[in-house]
Amino acid sequence: MLNRRKFIHHTLTLSASAVVGGASGFTFDNPYLSFDFHAHPGSFFGKGMPGYPGDEGFTKTIGDMNTGGLTGAFFSLVADAALLQRTPTGIIPTRAYSSGEGWKEYQRQMSDLKTMMTSAQARLATRTKQMSINQKEKIVSAFISVEGGDFLQGDLSILEKMYADGVRSMQLVHYAPSEVGDLQTENPMHKGLSAFGKQVVKKMNDLGMLIDVAHASEDTVKAVTDITKKPIMLSHSILKMEEDRPLAKRAITKDHAKMVASTGGVIGAWPSGFNKNFEEFVDNILRLVDVIGINHIGLGTDMDGNFKPVMDSYTQIPKLIAALQSKGLNEESVRKIMGGNAKRLLEEVVK
Repeated sequence: MLNRRKFIHHTLTLSASAVVGGASGFTFDNPYLSFDFHAHPGSFFGKGMPGYPGDEGFTKTIGDMNTGGLTGAFFSLVADAALLQRTPTGIIPTRAYSSGEGWKEYQRQMSDLKTMMTSAQARLATRTKQMSINQKEKIVSAFISVEGGDFLQGDLSILEKMYADGVRSMQLVHYAPSEVGDLQTENPMHKGLSAFGKQVVKKMNDLGMLIDVAHASEDTVKAVTDITKKPIMLSHSILKMEEDRPLAKRAITKDHAKMVASTGGVIGAWPSGFNKNFEEFVDNILRLVDVIGINHIGLGTDMDGNFKPVMDSYTQIPKLIAALQSKGLNEESVRKIMGGNAKRLLEEVVK
């Protein structure tokens, strides 16, 4: 397996300003592919809920995507949004859905997103080839994902309805205890995937829907990797460090990361408040590279849904590129992290 050290060919030769518009290296005047595995632009999923900041946030974040040169992203609905409460120590589930309630919540969020997209400087996408077309037109490709399978309620046919709606990825679990499998932040119920969860994995493979194991326990991820016939992703996480870090339960072990990579999958590096600052986030990306190799790392910002993010705007993309190069990664390596690995994964699963 190729790791970071084997990819170090030279040190930084471009300043951040050169990355943005210089004549050498890759520039935003000559766009390259960049992709975010996990985003909630403007917290759109909360429209109509208490505390929703207004549609202006959605417009601003998409504007930042264009300014920063982002090619595409998964715009993520939040399946258990109506069940969650934010506390000083984190997000907690407060109840379970009644029959059919979760599906109504999914439909509300999907309708709101598609309505907001009609006037956005972004374009809904369902196939990887659309991304290259949109990139040439300098339009962000918005792939739809859903965070959590809470609305399925034992019905596999719901996945077919989601696919018809344009959903191309589903995160199996989120914060609410799930019928699909166990999650990192709650006590185990299924010893990994449930029997229904195993059916969900197979159905998603058949449909061409990318499986996301973010928030899933290590046992759940192991069960997914035993079943899946296609690469998976872990859209937003980071390797474990000290246990007293914020969001420590959401960090993953080296073995956890290696399981995702073993499928040919990709992990989106997560710039949450788990990192002390932007510089440490960059170092933590390189820690991931050392563990699973350059071909299995991407970006998963959790934009507009993150906890004390150390990267809180897509206008920081040039800064991230420059920082990765300053650590000794060559252009090819940075391109893979920023979007090349994402494109390869989408081509293998979503097509």
